[in-house]
Amino acid sequence: MLQTKETSTITKIENGSVITPKGFSADGVHAGLRYSKNDLGVIFSEVPANCAAVYTQSHFQAAPIIVTQESIAKEGMLQAIVVNSANANACTGEQGLKDAYEMRERSANILQIEKHYVAVASTGVIGEFLKMDKIRNGIDLLKPEATEEAAIDFQQAILTTDLVMKASCYEVMIDGKKVTIGGAAKGSGMIHPNMATMLAFVTTDAKIDSESLQSLLSETTDKTYNQITVDGDTSTNDMVVVMANGLADNEPLTKNHPEWEAFKSAFQAVSEELAKQIAKDGEGATKLIEVEVTGAKTKQEANVVAKKIVGSSLVKTAVYGADANWGRIICAVGYSEAAVEPEKIDIFLEDLCLFTNNSPQPFSEEVAAEYLKRDQVKILVNLGVGEETGKAWGCDLTYDYVKINASYRT
Repeated sequence: MLQTKETSTITKIENGSVITPKGFSADGVHAGLRYSKNDLGVIFSEVPANCAAVYTQSHFQAAPIIVTQESIAKEGMLQAIVVNSANANACTGEQGLKDAYEMRERSANILQIEKHYVAVASTGVIGEFLKMDKIRNGIDLLKPEATEEAAIDFQQAILTTDLVMKASCYEVMIDGKKVTIGGAAKGSGMIHPNMATMLAFVTTDAKIDSESLQSLLSETTDKTYNQITVDGDTSTNDMVVVMANGLADNEPLTKNHPEWEAFKSAFQAVSEELAKQIAKDGEGATKLIEVEVTGAKTKQEANVVAKKIVGSSLVKTAVYGADANWGRIICAVGYSEAAVEPEKIDIFLEDLCLFTNNSPQPFSEEVAAEYLKRDQVKILVNLGVGEETGKAWGCDLTYDYVKINASYRT
């Protein structure tokens, strides 16, 4: 039974998933791309769904992205997303594109839907061809179901170096109808969107047109997925795809709908939660770092400063070592190119003031170190030159990050 927890105007579904919205199902299987774990999965809607997507800004977009863009361009609708892990099918030329098209067509045949209703996603090692014999056999095994076990099978199938599955689900009342938004994601390393080596899939039973959904996704991405960083690297395969099948039977949602803001809040809650889970599960990470910047001249500058701080290798290593070295934070602010007046900046660890009025403040190193040993750390910076705010999320940088990536292909 689903357990709920009230959060202001929206409700968090504690054990909800990407299949909690009406009409969605999923599956994940072991096709043999990895030694023993699930490595191929699908999300399926019982009816074609309006959709939206955002993609990596890398110049080297992988074959699955090209195929997915083509599918969406046909009608602006999807009914299934097929995902494999272990192999990114990136930088694989014409053969890689041919393989991605075959994944789409075979999945469409198995699910008995039009091929342009299928999106394809891949994640894993770059520059290796897909083992299509295993992909074919795996696709033939897919049998989407609307069960908690099926959702978990899918969530496991999309992971690479991730240590934990990532899911989120919220609901909100629209026109007296219960509208649900669920999501699943993967991401652990090569995380520095716009976008990063991350995949996120969001489903909703809301009735909303593709244009409004795309606008909402783009706006939300800038505040969530594009505000996380693990290691400063951007991948070739990253995408966020949203499907909205309309089965909640609300009045069509647009920016003019009286409950648009409520839906927007629930949608952003799912996206922010997935983004934070990705940041927390950074390769080798032991801590989630949240940076909140206030008093900026513009929203963009607030976001830039926050991301510069959380992306600083020196800040990340200081957090790992529980060293309250606020000079590293100052340095990150200084090279951010945002409007800054040094005498107005305040720096806090939660409620512990480290720096204000362009001067260091007395604080207990022991208290600061104990705080930095927690698994979640919050850095607050007030620029004091405006009214805008921004947040970013990342993780500490540890010895294990080097170990994991030094032997990624072995």
